[in-house]
Amino acid sequence: FFVNMLALRADLSGDPTWAELLGRVREESLGAYAHQDLPFERLVDELHVERSLVHAPVFQVTFALDRSRPHEALALGGLSVEPFAGGAGVAKFDLDLGFLESGDALTGVLEYRADLFEAETIGRMAGHLEVLLEAMAFAPTRRLREVPLLRGAERAQVLEGWNATAREYPRGRCIHDLVAEQARRTPDAPVVLFEGRALSYAALEEDAGRLARRLRRHGVGPEVRVGISLPKGPEMAVAVLAVLQAGGAYVPLDPAYPAERLEYVLRDSGATLVLTLAPLAGRFAGGPPVLALDALPPEPEAGPESGIAPDPDNLAYVIYTSGSTGQPKGVAVPHRALVNLATDMAGRLGLRPDDRLLNFASLSFDVSVEEIFTAWVTGAAVVLSRAELFAPGALREVVEREGVTSFELPSAYWTEWVRELREDGRGVPPGVRFVRVGGERVAPEVLREWARLGVPLVHVYGVTEATCTSAALWLEAGEDAGERGSLPIGRPTGNVRLYVLDGSGEPTPVGVPGELYVGGEGVARGYLGRPGLTAERFVPDPFGGEPGARLYRSGDRVRWLADGTVEFLGRMDTQVKLRGFRIEPGEIEAVLREHPGVRDAVVVVRADVQRLVAYVVAEEGAELERGALRGYVAGRVPEYMVPGAFVVLDALPLSVSGKVDRRALPAPEQGSDGEYVAPRTPAEEVLAAIWAEVLGVERVGI
Repeated sequence: FFVNMLALRADLSGDPTWAELLGRVREESLGAYAHQDLPFERLVDELHVERSLVHAPVFQVTFALDRSRPHEALALGGLSVEPFAGGAGVAKFDLDLGFLESGDALTGVLEYRADLFEAETIGRMAGHLEVLLEAMAFAPTRRLREVPLLRGAERAQVLEGWNATAREYPRGRCIHDLVAEQARRTPDAPVVLFEGRALSYAALEEDAGRLARRLRRHGVGPEVRVGISLPKGPEMAVAVLAVLQAGGAYVPLDPAYPAERLEYVLRDSGATLVLTLAPLAGRFAGGPPVLALDALPPEPEAGPESGIAPDPDNLAYVIYTSGSTGQPKGVAVPHRALVNLATDMAGRLGLRPDDRLLNFASLSFDVSVEEIFTAWVTGAAVVLSRAELFAPGALREVVEREGVTSFELPSAYWTEWVRELREDGRGVPPGVRFVRVGGERVAPEVLREWARLGVPLVHVYGVTEATCTSAALWLEAGEDAGERGSLPIGRPTGNVRLYVLDGSGEPTPVGVPGELYVGGEGVARGYLGRPGLTAERFVPDPFGGEPGARLYRSGDRVRWLADGTVEFLGRMDTQVKLRGFRIEPGEIEAVLREHPGVRDAVVVVRADVQRLVAYVVAEEGAELERGALRGYVAGRVPEYMVPGAFVVLDALPLSVSGKVDRRALPAPEQGSDGEYVAPRTPAEEVLAAIWAEVLGVERVGI
């Protein structure tokens, strides 16, 4: 046997030049040749590598350079040698690159495992190798990161072809102008439905106008922020529209949030006024003036309109998201971004005046923006819902009672709902034209179940910093994900551009992971009052061509697929999404470290229990009770950010570099004496009971 495999490891650290890289590879190769007499099989035995029938041990990619000539005889003493055909051409490794040196030319062959790679992928890979070889030959002093892999038509495709999303929209208008126009077209049509109460477009305009005049007298105008802390109901809808009509920007203050969180948002946003109800007014004592909408004195006779009308670049709203530094950050979104979103998604989804859209999300969650305003610019009605929809069966009851035709669900909730539909056998409520799902990855097996239900599904992707929805994928009734490992987030929406860039800011080829950058009309102004963080996450756009245009760095790891859709692969930082909510574990960790008995803390999402788990180290002499820790955190962050389990450790496990080794954190023990686990939601209780019956056991951990 004339072949002995040498396992080589390339070192690309420090961003070397091509010449430096070649020097490193040469030294690595010479070192391997010095020990080439050691059989590879012996090396595998010494390394105690776990063997697998799926792939070769130690390496799966091979390289060979053959300097022999096919026409030259190989001299082996008295033996005669002649070539023969290689047979059926079965790949021995995942990827095998071979070169034959012939004069001044190299002829290369790429063999690949067909169940891992598409032929088109290998073709692109060969083209990229050609680009790198040219750079190596003609510019050996350039650094690796300075050589873009893409050029010509392939580069134009990912930068321009798949981003050809330009469309007309009412650029010179504000969102409340479009709602007013719709009210003139359909004054008597319902605009808000809530627990048997209906508000017409004409009534919404009249009530909002009356409140807007009062707000102007309180100094509300362009760039002035107004807090809204109201439960779901017609009053909330009136307050939102009134703030916009007055020229201001609304700041949602969810009544369910802890007082400390509300105080921070009010202070950080610079809100000059709070709209709420009398029973909630005491929560804002010591802050800006409060208007209790259920206790307002009579409105004086309407006088001439006063105040300065906002323009499309003025703020429409500020929504706060979880912050990695330990504090929430306010995303400032202008009218033009909201107008583009509402009109584009209304057209993309084919919304009609007879549609009824369910408002599932809280006003403090950016999905509410799309749920409400896409309906209001088309003459459709918004059905407001309370949190009880999370209980099993409640969603169907509301949808059937109110005649809901469409709604958007976080993917985790949608997954549970699909299973519920399968169990009760009744299918999707009649009248539902399509369902939107987003927030996390969608599992193919759940998609296959959904396909049997015969209702279109729209997979949406977005971030608060790019005005809710930036990409969408429409699946027709009965269509599933096929053999995909996950459902793509789709293609960019109207006037939105998506770029998948590497660490040097260069576009990555199809199939190669990179960070998703979002450009176009949806990009927010930035983080309110945080110029440093804004400059870090909102960067100049080198591809769009518009002066001053910026891209938002999403922190999401994605890749282009060959059909022009984008596939989500995970996060590039510690940010997570759980049940549709974007969460920065660093914010929860910062809260825990403020506890007098906690020395250190780490918060992660455990895939094995599908919930947030907090790992805490106690101060010397302190005793930490899990229930008390939960109560402490619950008083400072929204409910969806409260860890479901708390694990007390003597010390956090560290890697050799001194950083927390998150992979070494122990799994929480469900229901053990030393472990506190949050109470299940009603949906989880039902799911656990179903699985317990199926498995024939007393209890199942969810």
